Parts: sequence; structure tokens; C-alpha cells
Amino acid sequence: MKHRLLAAAAALALAATAAACGSGSGGGSAAPADSGPVRLTVWIMDGSVTDELVKRFETGYESAHPGVDLDVQIQAWDGIGERITAALASTDAPDVIEVGNTQVAQYAASGGVRDLSGKVADLGGADWIPGLAQPGNIDGRQYGVPWYAANRVVVYNKDLFAKAGIEAPPRTRDEWLEITARLDRGGDQGIYLTGQTWYALAGFVWDEGGDLAVKEGGRWKGALDTPQALAGMDFYRRLQALGKGPKDADEANPPQHEVFAQGGVAQMISVPGGAARVLEVAPEMKGKMGFFPIPGKTADKPGAVFTGGSDLIIPEASRHPDAAYAVVKALAGEDFQTELAKTMNFVPNRASLAHVLDADEGTAAMARGAANGRATPNTPNWAAVEATSVIKQYMTAVLTGKDPATEARKASEAITTTLNSGS
Repeated sequence: MKHRLLAAAAALALAATAAACGSGSGGGSAAPADSGPVRLTVWIMDGSVTDELVKRFETGYESAHPGVDLDVQIQAWDGIGERITAALASTDAPDVIEVGNTQVAQYAASGGVRDLSGKVADLGGADWIPGLAQPGNIDGRQYGVPWYAANRVVVYNKDLFAKAGIEAPPRTRDEWLEITARLDRGGDQGIYLTGQTWYALAGFVWDEGGDLAVKEGGRWKGALDTPQALAGMDFYRRLQALGKGPKDADEANPPQHEVFAQGGVAQMISVPGGAARVLEVAPEMKGKMGFFPIPGKTADKPGAVFTGGSDLIIPEASRHPDAAYAVVKALAGEDFQTELAKTMNFVPNRASLAHVLDADEGTAAMARGAANGRATPNTPNWAAVEATSVIKQYMTAVLTGKDPATEARKASEAITTTLNSGS
């Protein structure tokens, strides 16, 4: 999921980011004292950086930290779980590893990830955006350090908004429904929302005070059948009805940017990079798309959104944990985060840095939404829940007329079984 959220944004990386790497972006931290040169291996995922950026970072960091030999290695996503698991169990692990934020729990469960709880204050943790900080914190211990993020916003067709006499985007859920109903007329779709866009559903559930699953007495329990979660599903049902999205598919089937590119859809829920995909199909839509955060229940706070992104971890088997921490601090520091956000259009790891994206409408909307970011249940078994498609099946059942309470109870029971398998 992290890869799908960030792939479009990663393509925007520019070499200018590298200047920050060699200009004190480590926040003033010095290389730890060692008896000789320290060789540090850093695994970064394919799509997060360019080759030029990697080279410049290595050169700049080594210049600012004498005695450190930095070896940044790009890793492919295919099979990465197995490679990281093996590395964490070895005696010769990399010193720093980039992982998807929702993967931290899985790797921490192995016992091979260093506990960085004592470093949170030094890293500015009080300012971290919640959707990245939460997945890195397992049972009160911080194993993952937030690096960067991306989340969904509403992409809208400015021409269709003007045609309907709508002068400003909605700021509350009620306004969103009212405006979308006005847009869903005359052959136009108010919104293209498929029946299985479950990350959007998660946000509505969180806004109602519910969750997908909760931990009680040491065991996980599916929570789609709570009143709060049912209220979130009901809002999803009402919004989804204001368009012609298929009830039995997700946003990739067919690709929603291709549907939006046809010009008859007023809104879609997507990462800002989805607009670039639209322009690949319909270049004539350049300048005709706008962006706003997913509205919340009240105007003072955007809607909750799933925050996808990356964390940095340090394996227990790192031979130079202090030097590894200095690299993590450089990558997560305020100076580097500012340059990273400006040049790569990622959401920085700190809420106070959201303003650095103001020059771009799409990323500015994304950053505002990230302030209310959330993550999926923090358990190593959540990936297995996603693999079963139980939430998608539940959503389709409700949208096709089946009883919400009955279907939610069945889905919750299935989630409970999956989350507690092997425990």
C-alpha cells in the first residue's frame, strides 16, 4: 500500500534535494566517535530516491561526518518482506532500513528491531504527524522513525463545479453531500467512488470514533459492527450513491483516473499524483483540476485519512547503532524534511512543516489532511486481513442491499479470527 500511495509522488524527485543532504541536514549531529572508519549500510526502497540523489546524499553526509563511509543500497519492493526478515535475523544486518509504515509491527515482532523510545524527544517526536508515528509505536515503544508520507485528497473538476454554480469546496461532510448531489445531475457523476475503496471507508469510521479492529485483553477484535463503524459505512453508502462507481470493485478496476479523464466526473478520492495520471490520458485537463482535503464532520478539522508512507528502523544486529542513529536523525531532521517535501512533494514527518507545501495546491491539501492522519490496526497480522478482502466484501454486500449490521458482524468475526491466528 505504501508503494501504491507514493509511486506517483516519487517520480517528482529532483536533484536539488541532495543539496540539503550535504548542507547540515543532520541537524548538527556529529558522527559518533569510533576507532576507525565506520561503514554504514542503508537500505532505501526503489522509488523513494533517484540515483543522483543517493550519490549526492552519500557524498554530502560523508563530508559532514568524517570517518563515516555511507553505502546506500536501493531495494526492490518484490520480495522485500522476506529479505528484511532474513536481515533482521542475521548477524550482519544493514544499519538503517526504510520500511512501509504499516510494516513496522511485523518486523518489530521478530525482536530484531532496535527500540528508539529514548530518542523520540531528540528527534522532535512531539511534532510527528500521527499517521506515521502511530504505526512505528508498538505497545508503547517506538521502533520506527517517521520519514515521509502521502495520503488521499479529493481531486475535483473545476469546470463541473463552475457549471453547478459551486464557488468553493466543501469543508464539512454535510456540505460535501449537498454539493455532490448538485453535481450528480445532467449526465455528470457527482463523484466516482467504487464500492470497495476501503481506505476511504476507514477514514469515515475513524471520524465517527470507531475503528476497524481494537485490542482487548491482549487479543484483537474486529470492530466493524460497532455503532460508530456502522455510521461510517452509512456515510460511505450515501456518498457512493452520488455517482456510478461499481459496487463490486476497487479504484483500480477500472483505473479511476481513466474514468475521471473522460470529463464527466466531478470528484474522485486519490493521492494528488492521481491528477498527473489523468493528464497522461487527457492532457486537455491541465489547469482544470483542483484539490481539497477530505472534509470532516466539522469545518475546523479535515476528515481522518489513512497515512501511507515510510519509517526508518535500525536493526538490533547493526554493528554501529550510534552511527546508524546519526543517519536516521539526518534523514528525519527538520532541514532535510523541508527540502524533501519541497522537491519530492511528500508530506514531511512533522505537522509544523505542512506549510512548506503551500505552493502546490494538491500537496498543500494533502498536508492539511495529514494532520488528521491515522493508520491501520498496529498488528503484524493486519496484512493477512487485507489479503482476505473481507472488508471489501463487506462493503459490496452493504451497497448491494444486504443488512449492514448482519454483514458487519460477519466481517468483524472474520477479522477477529485472522488477527488472532497463531497467537
